[in-house]
Amino acid sequence: MITRRGLNRTLLHRQSLLERSDPPVTAMVERLVGLQAQEPFSAYYGLWSRLRDFAPDDLGDLLTDRTVVRAPLHRATIHLVTAADHARIEPLLRDMLRRRFTSSPFKAVLPGLDLEEFTATARGLLVEQPRTRADLGRALAERWPDRDPDSLGAAASYLLAVVQIPPRGVWGRSGRATWAAADDWLGALGSEGDLEEFLRRYLAAFGPATVKDMTLWSGLTRLKDVVRGMDLAVVHDDQGRELVDLPGAPLIDPDTPAPVRFLPEFDNLLIGHDDRTRVISDEDYRRGIVIGGKPTLLVDGFVHGVWSLKDGLDVQIFRPLTDAQREDVLEEGTRLLKFAGGSQDVRITPA
Repeated sequence: MITRRGLNRTLLHRQSLLERSDPPVTAMVERLVGLQAQEPFSAYYGLWSRLRDFAPDDLGDLLTDRTVVRAPLHRATIHLVTAADHARIEPLLRDMLRRRFTSSPFKAVLPGLDLEEFTATARGLLVEQPRTRADLGRALAERWPDRDPDSLGAAASYLLAVVQIPPRGVWGRSGRATWAAADDWLGALGSEGDLEEFLRRYLAAFGPATVKDMTLWSGLTRLKDVVRGMDLAVVHDDQGRELVDLPGAPLIDPDTPAPVRFLPEFDNLLIGHDDRTRVISDEDYRRGIVIGGKPTLLVDGFVHGVWSLKDGLDVQIFRPLTDAQREDVLEEGTRLLKFAGGSQDVRITPA
């Protein structure tokens, strides 16, 4: 059996949040099977919390030279992955992305649309030049004038393999979400993926976990039979649930100290499981901070508050801190401000 606190420490270890580590940025991005990157700069803070001596240009340069890329992947949300992982992962998620569009607010554009002609036309427009979704929709509406341009642009970003290109997501720069055809930007698309390997990598970064956890994290369905056919270890949590894990994967002592960490919006740690109580209490989850995409503060391994940067660092705590915890929050907050630049003022207040 593994307790909730044991699950917490094991997850922090696998996410490099118990102790910062030294791999190259690309290795960390692949270790985490991508970083959620819906917000343009969230991945920088996620990597800063996990890597020693991380500087913004360490990631910005990789985006500019196309070694890493931002693309709709897990759960049809924008993820930061290496170009190599895009080739491995995108084929596995391709059908899911298309199914997600059929339940989107833009689905009314589909009836009567020749999808093969549509995706070929959209790809041609993006190869001609990268475009925002609005610009792409207007260009597609010249061919399909009876369709809503916004819906056409949205359809292209779901039904065609696309990426968001720099300067979007490059530290210190700004830019509208501009899309390119993935095969044109990266050189080629992957032809097929290894689903079992994908799930093993998930367990290496997020396990132990349930099939429901894997489903929520990836957006894929019908995983139960796949998991049943894999050679995996089985553990039970203190609620009696069955979780699977990689054979021989370390389970961390629940009494291991966990340092203060500042996590960005939608950090992987908070959205990698169906049952999130290993990192956030039900009470705190009901505050809406995960769904609402607020940056979170970890104290003793669990969500303890939220933070924001504006003329310094504002930290709102949900419960009182001990004197030692308060000192740790101030010290880590000062490091965060040094990384982000600007005022060095850390303000801690009740939420």
